[in-house]
Amino acid sequence: MSEITTVGVLGCGLMGSGIAQTAAAAGFPTVVREVSDALLARGKGAITSSLNKLVEKGKLDAAARDATLGRLRFTTRVADLEEADIIIEAVTEDLELKNTLWKELDRLCRPTTVFASNTSSLTIAAMAAATKRPDKFVGLHFFNPVPLMKLVEVVRTVTTAPETFEHAFAFARKLGKEPIAAKDNSGFVVNLLLVPYLLDAIRALERGVASVPDIDKAMQLGCGYPMGPFVLLDFVGNDTTYKIAEIMFDEYREQRYAPPPLLKRMVLAGYYGKKSGRGFYDYGVTPPTPCNLGL
Repeated sequence: MSEITTVGVLGCGLMGSGIAQTAAAAGFPTVVREVSDALLARGKGAITSSLNKLVEKGKLDAAARDATLGRLRFTTRVADLEEADIIIEAVTEDLELKNTLWKELDRLCRPTTVFASNTSSLTIAAMAAATKRPDKFVGLHFFNPVPLMKLVEVVRTVTTAPETFEHAFAFARKLGKEPIAAKDNSGFVVNLLLVPYLLDAIRALERGVASVPDIDKAMQLGCGYPMGPFVLLDFVGNDTTYKIAEIMFDEYREQRYAPPPLLKRMVLAGYYGKKSGRGFYDYGVTPPTPCNLGL
């Protein structure tokens, strides 16, 4: 299998921009594709801001920042990814959308190009089956914020060739990450364990066990977690968690993965978390205060 020297990234949102920054910082020329110039500009701005913060904190020098930015190319054309040795997809958790893109890239790319999805809940096999290279398909699940979080779940399907998996595992290490091997089950390792915990916190709130800040404080001080479940839910995005929970419940049909009614109501109301300004907390005030959720 040929050496990975160039990287393609599908999507320049929160995860895609972080993956692109990480690849470019590791020395890989990286092409990033988004559907519009406006979204590309937003993603490029996020990368520039992230790198500038690292410079301000003394964790990166200005020359390295400029070199990283110089390795990035932004485009709205899927065809501009055709020369990449590996393509990492980080678009919306919509299987039909993902597979439309994979089918197009399958026609465009060399047979040796490795395809990798950053999905957090869909199975890799459901995407690999849409291509003519299921042996070259893996999962590479990064964690937010990508430039800082060390873990990458490297996921193999029943059709992934051993050399493809080993190649992807080695690539994750070249990005400065700590990869772990995971089987192709919905949620992999982290979300398989994390999502039920987050949903149980919401159910505890629904039942009146304790308030939002008290549940958060209990898990921080009692379990040593860096943040409580509701702060984490607002950070991840309540809409994102709801979508992941629905996918995992559809896969396993187990009650612990079913999204609670409160979470659904919050998503319908636009209480997505930090990105919308309101979630379990109101971020329009300093410090953020618990929202009135009608409980």
